[in-house]
Amino acid sequence: MRKVFQADLQQIGEELIEMANQVATAMDRAWDSLANADVELAQEVIAADAKIDFLQNQLDERAIDTLALQGPVASDLRMIVGSLRMSASLERMGDLARHLAQLARLRFPQPAIPEKISTTFAEMAKIDIQIAQAVARLLDTRDLNIAAEIIELNHEVDRLHSSVFARIAEVDWDASAPTTVDVSLTSRYLERFGDHGVSVARKVTYLVTGEWDPSDA
Repeated sequence: MRKVFQADLQQIGEELIEMANQVATAMDRAWDSLANADVELAQEVIAADAKIDFLQNQLDERAIDTLALQGPVASDLRMIVGSLRMSASLERMGDLARHLAQLARLRFPQPAIPEKISTTFAEMAKIDIQIAQAVARLLDTRDLNIAAEIIELNHEVDRLHSSVFARIAEVDWDASAPTTVDVSLTSRYLERFGDHGVSVARKVTYLVTGEWDPSDA
């Protein structure tokens, strides 16, 4: 029974890594679709989100079955419960990438993001992809230096997010109301993506150290 239990834990860990890799790909492709008004790519990203949802459901079912049948305690219990919460964060990251693709599809054939602010968003998306990739590495290695890297990367996303709202508040901002809404939503999606990456990093830190960060949602 113990061998079965360890195999289940390993499978849960592998599924979390797969979700993180899928999420990184989703953000990469979603931003590409938004930046280039590529409606076909946007549709592919939207459709692919179902795979991330499937992985979450599969992982959660496995984790719940393991809780019910194996009665884990201590660190193993933390691992399983933490996995349930991390899968929720990763699934939400996939949803946020899907939102960007949906915006690209909504505004096609016009670009959703004005050229004068597109560089800021490109940098935010680049960092978000790095965060998702780092999450996959963290889940694989449990190297807490990577957790610290994720948190630092997210600080830069937060800075860029603040700069977007400062920009649209300037007197010379002349974009239409719909475009301003698109800009605000895009910035929010990218900012929240990074926040969920930090949430996963903090949960892995807890699994490794056993010390809970009360600032973690």
